[in-house]
Amino acid sequence: MATVIRLTRMGRKKQPFYRIAVTDSRKRRDGGWIELIGHYNPMVAEKTMVVDTERLDYWLSVGAKMSDRVKKITGR
Repeated sequence: MATVIRLTRMGRKKQPFYRIAVTDSRKRRDGGWIELIGHYNPMVAEKTMVVDTERLDYWLSVGAKMSDRVKKITGR
């Protein structure tokens, strides 16, 4: 199974809120996920991002790929 770390969209129309999720790459964007490892809110004045770096490092060590957006947000 190919796993990917990507954003899932939450929130209301024109007020997005994203969760950082580990999921199967064949699932759709907001489909089921394996584990939630953080969240990102771009709509507040100071963009809020919380990531469990220990779990992020674990998933990267077992072969999960990060999406381009998650790479940009986390700075890895």
